Parts: sequence; C-alpha cells; structure tokens
Amino acid sequence: MATFFLLDSVKTVIEVMINGKSRQFTAAMPISAVLAVLELTGKRVAVERNGDIVPRSQFDSVAIAHGDTLEIVVAVGGG
Repeated sequence: MATFFLLDSVKTVIEVMINGKSRQFTAAMPISAVLAVLELTGKRVAVERNGDIVPRSQFDSVAIAHGDTLEIVVAVGGG
C-alpha cells in the first residue's frame, strides 16, 4: 500500500528563544511581525537577534529563523 503526503499539508515549525523562553511559529516572519504577535507593536523596544542589535529601521526586513535567539527589551517610563 502506497502512502502519499501532500506538500501543502507539511507545516514548517520555527522554534525561537525569546527572552529565554522557547516560542514556536508556523512560518518565518520579520521582527515586526514577531512584535505584533507579542502585542508589542507601537511600544519602545530594543531587539537583539543572536547577539546583534537589530536597528528599528530593519524590523520589517530582518526575519527570524529556526534556532534564533531574541532578546527583547521594552522601555518603561516612570520614576
């Protein structure tokens, strides 16, 4: 008996460490999309990807990849 798999049914899972916790995404996505998923859009954040700071101007063009490590720091005002 032959077994067939449809390529459309194969899902890619990307596992990324964010601030020390494992997160899974179903597709590669830019940093800006990750921030949206984390409900951080519009907040003052600094993002480090695999030890390198990602400039805010590159949040839409730098995509996460399986095995990446992100450190996201949210600026909080107040005294």
